[in-house]
Amino acid sequence: MENEELIKTVTDKAMVWLGDAYDEDIRQDVKRMLDSDDKTDLIDSFYRDLEFGTGGLRGIMGAGSNRMNKYTVGAATQGLANYLKVAFKDLPEISVVVGHDVRNNSRKFAEIVADIFSANGIKVYLFDDFRPTPELSFAIRELGCQSGVNITASHNPKEYNGYKAYWSDGAQIISPHDTNIIDYVNQIKGVEEIHFEGDKSKIQIIGEEIDSKFLSAIKELQLSPDAVKQYNDLKIVYTPIHGTGVKLIPQSLRNYGFTNIINVPEQDITSGDFPTVASPNPEVPSAMAMAIEKAKEVKADLILASDPDADRIGCVLRNDDGQYVLINGNQIVMILLNYIMTRNKELGKITGNEYIVKTIVTTETIKEIADQNGFKMYDCYTGFKWIAAVIRDNEGTGRYLGGGEESYGFLAEDFCRDKDAVSAISLMAEALAWAKTKGMNFLQMLQDIYIKYGFSREAGISLVRTGKSGAEEIVEIMKGLRKNPPTHLAGSPITLIKDYADLNITDIATGNRTKMDMPTTSNVLQYFTADGTKVSVRPSGTEPKIKFYVEVKGHMETAADYDKAIEAADAKIEAIKKDLGIE
Repeated sequence: MENEELIKTVTDKAMVWLGDAYDEDIRQDVKRMLDSDDKTDLIDSFYRDLEFGTGGLRGIMGAGSNRMNKYTVGAATQGLANYLKVAFKDLPEISVVVGHDVRNNSRKFAEIVADIFSANGIKVYLFDDFRPTPELSFAIRELGCQSGVNITASHNPKEYNGYKAYWSDGAQIISPHDTNIIDYVNQIKGVEEIHFEGDKSKIQIIGEEIDSKFLSAIKELQLSPDAVKQYNDLKIVYTPIHGTGVKLIPQSLRNYGFTNIINVPEQDITSGDFPTVASPNPEVPSAMAMAIEKAKEVKADLILASDPDADRIGCVLRNDDGQYVLINGNQIVMILLNYIMTRNKELGKITGNEYIVKTIVTTETIKEIADQNGFKMYDCYTGFKWIAAVIRDNEGTGRYLGGGEESYGFLAEDFCRDKDAVSAISLMAEALAWAKTKGMNFLQMLQDIYIKYGFSREAGISLVRTGKSGAEEIVEIMKGLRKNPPTHLAGSPITLIKDYADLNITDIATGNRTKMDMPTTSNVLQYFTADGTKVSVRPSGTEPKIKFYVEVKGHMETAADYDKAIEAADAKIEAIKKDLGIE
């Protein structure tokens, strides 16, 4: 009966999309779903409306209220426009920046967004072509705009697209603005309320002048120009994985002084089909395979990559045996923060008000580095909008040195408020040049961090559960973990549980509960054990999956202990996966 009611609900909803207000291609797609005996597509396309998550609006492209298309993009933009006209009603003119990545339909959606804003009397700065996501954040601040929209689905599969909304500080939108925008979107009762006919006089095309200012600002982040001058001919293989990074990242590396940048020609081709990879995600080893082959061919010192919208960074190091080793997002953040903190101390730039930021699921070794070096560290929720919120809260009182998250995102600057592969890649290459002046390669530099601050090993496990049934299963998994939490992980007793849904910290030994100081609640669970293990669990805000983040500690006195420490940590991680039933 429940299924029959659901089918009736989505059918009634879909029938509206057969009206004349919708384009013919959309009507035909909806008709196909309605006529099919298998109602799975119909249900998945209409059982809910797309809403803002940790990364904004994101979904599979196609017809339906739960899909990325002209009308869901249009409703989101009309709602945002309506809200901007209320939030900034005292300004003589409201302005926004609109950008996009290389994905299929991204330019089309960006132009639709620009038209709708302009039709609502809002000034639009529209990029002339695809650009890295962080440049949009920079442009909002540079041009003094009140908001911005970037059409991108980051590193998702090619079937996806997305809509990232930004506020006047250049950061992705958080509460109360995110929920307010949803309220305004929900007030739109039909497509006839969306103003699709643009006012071209209010749309200004931007491009190279913003590129130049953005790259100049990134150049100012450089900390070791002498090291780069000494090792300017480092062999650096870089791949944009068919994405926007091809536009600015090689130029930024050259600006820093590097002269031997080697590309992967097949992956310099910008394409929303991502033809050479199964997934355009630099954290997936197969996405780095072609770059590794190129590195072997030329005996490169370092491999660097960016995801399709150039906000995430991938990195492969060359070890002592000449083998190429993919490092994870935790290690990338750890290396960059350690480099930035160390160089600031060496250069005498420390005034006592410096701070760094990491997300709650990112390695705790970063806190150890900060504590031992006298730097303040903030923990925040997953998503760079929360790192941006910390920067905003400390504006005028603290100096931001950098922040990052385990999902291969890093931000070294405060003139941009979203993760930035352009600056991160430039600084990562510089960090290698600096390490070489200390007689180390990158792997030795990483090992040195572990020796000084303690060894850690991390693993991310994602359980993909698609569609309505998948979403329901994820809800049940979280309910089960709250109702019946594990008592031990890999033989070590759980001593502390943090539940961000109610902001309670439970001490298992005493049963005492204390409250966390966080800006809002979030559907995240964390378990801490006696031996230093941390396990975090959260449903993804942008993809149909539930994520488990496992971090275990180990012991490492010398570089010779590295392989043994990894082996022991991996065995412990496997035991934890078995305990959690996620093998």
